Amino acid sequence: MSDVTNTKAQPPFDEILIREYLLDNPDFFSRYPELLLAMRIPHAERGAVSLVERRQEMQRARVTQLEEEITSLLSVASRNEKIFMFNSELSLKLLQAEDLGELRQILSVELKAQFQFTHVRLITVHDIDSDLSHIWSERLKPGHYFGRLTQTESQRLFGSEVGSVALSRLSEKCGQVIFAIASADPIHFHPEMDNLLLNQLKQLLDHLLPKL
Repeated sequence: MSDVTNTKAQPPFDEILIREYLLDNPDFFSRYPELLLAMRIPHAERGAVSLVERRQEMQRARVTQLEEEITSLLSVASRNEKIFMFNSELSLKLLQAEDLGELRQILSVELKAQFQFTHVRLITVHDIDSDLSHIWSERLKPGHYFGRLTQTESQRLFGSEVGSVALSRLSEKCGQVIFAIASADPIHFHPEMDNLLLNQLKQLLDHLLPKL
Protein backbone atom coordinates (compact mmCIF):
# COMPACT_ATOMS: atom_id res chain seq x y z
CA MET A 1 0.00 0.00 0.00
CA SER A 2 2.77 2.40 0.95
CA ASP A 3 4.60 1.64 -2.31
CA VAL A 4 1.51 2.61 -4.31
CA THR A 5 1.16 5.85 -2.33
CA ASN A 6 4.81 6.74 -2.86
CA THR A 7 4.47 6.02 -6.57
CA LYS A 8 1.48 8.35 -6.86
CA ALA A 9 3.27 11.07 -4.86
CA GLN A 10 6.20 11.16 -7.27
CA PRO A 11 5.72 13.55 -10.21
CA PRO A 12 5.85 11.93 -13.68
CA PHE A 13 8.52 14.43 -14.76
CA ASP A 14 11.78 16.00 -13.61
CA GLU A 15 10.96 19.42 -12.13
CA ILE A 16 14.59 20.56 -12.46
CA LEU A 17 14.51 19.92 -16.19
CA ILE A 18 11.29 21.92 -16.51
CA ARG A 19 12.81 24.78 -14.52
CA GLU A 20 15.92 24.81 -16.71
CA TYR A 21 13.84 24.65 -19.87
CA LEU A 22 11.74 27.66 -18.82
CA LEU A 23 14.87 29.62 -17.88
CA ASP A 24 16.40 28.82 -21.26
CA ASN A 25 13.17 29.69 -23.08
CA PRO A 26 11.77 32.88 -21.49
CA ASP A 27 9.41 33.34 -24.43
CA PHE A 28 7.60 30.05 -23.65
CA PHE A 29 4.54 31.72 -22.08
CA SER A 30 4.33 34.29 -24.86
CA ARG A 31 3.75 31.34 -27.19
CA TYR A 32 1.19 29.82 -24.83
CA PRO A 33 -0.43 32.86 -23.13
CA GLU A 34 -3.47 30.87 -21.99
CA LEU A 35 -1.24 29.08 -19.48
CA LEU A 36 -0.51 32.33 -17.63
CA LEU A 37 -4.13 32.69 -16.56
CA ALA A 38 -4.83 28.97 -16.18
CA MET A 39 -1.97 28.25 -13.79
CA ARG A 40 -2.49 29.16 -10.13
CA ILE A 41 0.05 29.77 -7.37
CA PRO A 42 -0.74 29.47 -3.62
CA HIS A 43 -0.89 32.87 -1.91
CA ALA A 44 -0.76 33.42 1.84
CA GLU A 45 -3.51 36.06 1.85
CA ARG A 46 -5.53 35.57 -1.35
CA GLY A 47 -5.65 31.77 -1.58
CA ALA A 48 -4.29 31.47 -5.14
CA VAL A 49 -3.21 33.86 -7.86
CA SER A 50 -2.29 33.55 -11.54
CA LEU A 51 1.27 33.72 -12.82
CA VAL A 52 0.58 37.20 -14.20
CA GLU A 53 -0.62 38.45 -10.83
CA ARG A 54 2.31 36.83 -9.05
CA ARG A 55 4.79 38.38 -11.50
CA GLN A 56 3.24 41.83 -11.04
CA GLU A 57 3.38 41.42 -7.28
CA MET A 58 7.07 40.45 -7.40
CA GLN A 59 7.85 43.38 -9.70
CA ARG A 60 6.13 45.82 -7.35
CA ALA A 61 8.10 44.40 -4.42
CA ARG A 62 11.35 44.74 -6.38
CA VAL A 63 10.56 48.34 -7.35
CA THR A 64 9.86 49.17 -3.69
CA GLN A 65 13.16 47.56 -2.67
CA LEU A 66 15.10 49.50 -5.31
CA GLU A 67 13.47 52.76 -4.24
CA GLU A 68 14.50 52.11 -0.63
CA GLU A 69 18.06 51.30 -1.71
CA ILE A 70 18.29 54.48 -3.79
CA THR A 71 16.96 56.57 -0.88
CA SER A 72 19.54 54.99 1.41
CA LEU A 73 22.39 55.66 -1.04
CA LEU A 74 21.31 59.28 -1.48
CA SER A 75 21.21 59.70 2.29
CA VAL A 76 24.74 58.30 2.66
CA ALA A 77 26.01 60.49 -0.20
CA SER A 78 24.46 63.59 1.37
CA ARG A 79 25.97 62.74 4.76
CA ASN A 80 29.43 62.17 3.27
CA GLU A 81 29.22 65.46 1.40
CA LYS A 82 28.40 67.31 4.62
CA ILE A 83 31.30 65.60 6.40
CA PHE A 84 33.66 66.55 3.56
CA MET A 85 32.57 70.18 3.60
CA PHE A 86 32.81 70.38 7.40
CA ASN A 87 36.25 68.75 7.43
CA SER A 88 37.53 71.13 4.76
CA GLU A 89 36.41 74.20 6.72
CA LEU A 90 37.68 72.81 10.03
CA SER A 91 41.06 71.92 8.51
CA LEU A 92 41.58 75.51 7.35
CA LYS A 93 40.81 76.82 10.85
CA LEU A 94 43.12 74.30 12.52
CA LEU A 95 45.96 75.14 10.12
CA GLN A 96 45.72 78.76 11.26
CA ALA A 97 46.02 77.90 14.98
CA GLU A 98 49.10 79.54 16.50
CA ASP A 99 49.49 77.26 19.51
CA LEU A 100 48.19 74.05 21.05
CA GLY A 101 45.68 75.86 23.23
CA GLU A 102 44.05 77.56 20.26
CA LEU A 103 43.99 74.29 18.31
CA ARG A 104 42.24 72.51 21.19
CA GLN A 105 39.70 75.31 21.42
CA ILE A 106 38.89 75.31 17.69
CA LEU A 107 38.61 71.53 17.59
CA SER A 108 36.25 71.40 20.57
CA VAL A 109 34.01 74.31 19.61
CA GLU A 110 33.57 73.25 15.97
CA LEU A 111 32.87 69.56 16.63
CA LYS A 112 30.42 70.30 19.45
CA ALA A 113 28.56 72.86 17.36
CA GLN A 114 28.34 70.63 14.27
CA PHE A 115 27.55 67.28 15.88
CA GLN A 116 26.35 68.17 19.40
CA PHE A 117 29.15 66.18 21.04
CA THR A 118 29.44 66.66 24.79
CA HIS A 119 33.24 66.40 25.03
CA VAL A 120 36.17 66.78 22.63
CA ARG A 121 39.63 66.31 24.13
CA LEU A 122 43.29 65.73 23.33
CA ILE A 123 44.61 63.76 26.29
CA THR A 124 48.31 63.13 26.95
CA VAL A 125 48.98 59.74 28.52
CA HIS A 126 51.71 59.53 31.17
CA ASP A 127 53.15 56.19 32.21
CA ILE A 128 52.52 56.89 35.89
CA ASP A 129 48.78 57.24 35.22
CA SER A 130 47.69 53.60 35.35
CA ASP A 131 44.10 54.25 34.23
CA LEU A 132 45.07 56.15 31.10
CA SER A 133 47.91 53.74 30.38
CA HIS A 134 45.44 50.86 30.50
CA ILE A 135 43.09 52.62 28.05
CA TRP A 136 46.07 53.35 25.78
CA SER A 137 47.41 49.81 25.78
CA GLU A 138 44.13 47.84 25.85
CA ARG A 139 41.18 49.88 24.52
CA LEU A 140 43.30 51.47 21.82
CA LYS A 141 45.40 48.47 20.86
CA PRO A 142 43.79 48.47 17.35
CA GLY A 143 44.39 52.22 17.02
CA HIS A 144 40.83 53.41 17.60
CA TYR A 145 37.70 52.49 19.54
CA PHE A 146 33.99 53.20 19.02
CA GLY A 147 31.37 52.31 21.63
CA ARG A 148 30.68 52.40 25.36
CA LEU A 149 33.13 52.83 28.24
CA THR A 150 33.14 51.66 31.82
CA GLN A 151 32.25 54.24 34.46
CA THR A 152 35.89 54.42 35.57
CA GLU A 153 37.12 54.99 32.01
CA SER A 154 34.51 57.69 31.38
CA GLN A 155 35.44 59.52 34.56
CA ARG A 156 39.16 59.38 33.77
CA LEU A 157 38.84 60.55 30.18
CA PHE A 158 36.02 63.09 30.46
CA GLY A 159 35.43 63.74 34.16
CA SER A 160 31.86 62.42 33.95
CA GLU A 161 29.82 59.54 32.57
CA VAL A 162 29.08 59.71 28.84
CA GLY A 163 26.87 57.83 26.41
CA SER A 164 29.30 56.58 23.76
CA VAL A 165 32.76 57.55 22.55
CA ALA A 166 35.16 57.66 19.62
CA LEU A 167 38.80 57.30 20.68
CA SER A 168 41.90 57.33 18.52
CA ARG A 169 45.62 57.12 19.11
CA LEU A 170 47.64 59.85 17.47
CA SER A 171 50.96 58.93 15.86
CA GLU A 172 54.09 58.34 17.94
CA LYS A 173 55.62 61.66 16.83
CA CYS A 174 52.85 63.38 18.84
CA GLY A 175 53.74 61.40 21.97
CA GLN A 176 51.13 59.27 23.69
CA VAL A 177 48.06 61.38 22.86
CA ILE A 178 44.43 60.22 22.74
CA PHE A 179 41.97 62.08 20.53
CA ALA A 180 38.70 61.57 22.44
CA ILE A 181 35.13 62.49 21.49
CA ALA A 182 32.03 61.74 23.57
CA SER A 183 28.31 61.82 22.80
CA ALA A 184 25.39 61.75 25.22
CA ASP A 185 23.70 59.22 22.92
CA PRO A 186 24.63 55.66 24.00
CA ILE A 187 24.42 54.38 20.42
CA HIS A 188 25.86 57.34 18.50
CA PHE A 189 29.28 55.67 18.35
CA HIS A 190 29.31 51.91 17.79
CA PRO A 191 31.91 49.36 16.60
CA GLU A 192 30.42 48.95 13.10
CA MET A 193 30.30 52.65 12.22
CA ASP A 194 32.33 54.35 9.49
CA ASN A 195 35.45 56.13 10.82
CA LEU A 196 35.81 58.54 7.88
CA LEU A 197 35.53 61.74 9.96
CA LEU A 198 37.78 60.54 12.79
CA ASN A 199 40.45 59.25 10.41
CA GLN A 200 40.67 62.51 8.49
CA LEU A 201 40.93 64.56 11.67
CA LYS A 202 43.51 62.18 13.13
CA GLN A 203 45.74 62.56 10.06
CA LEU A 204 45.52 66.34 10.30
CA LEU A 205 46.33 66.32 14.03
CA ASP A 206 49.26 63.97 13.41
CA HIS A 207 50.63 66.60 11.04
CA LEU A 208 49.92 69.69 13.17
CA LEU A 209 50.67 68.74 16.78
CA PRO A 210 54.46 68.15 16.44
CA LYS A 211 54.79 71.67 15.01
CA LEU A 212 52.99 73.47 17.88
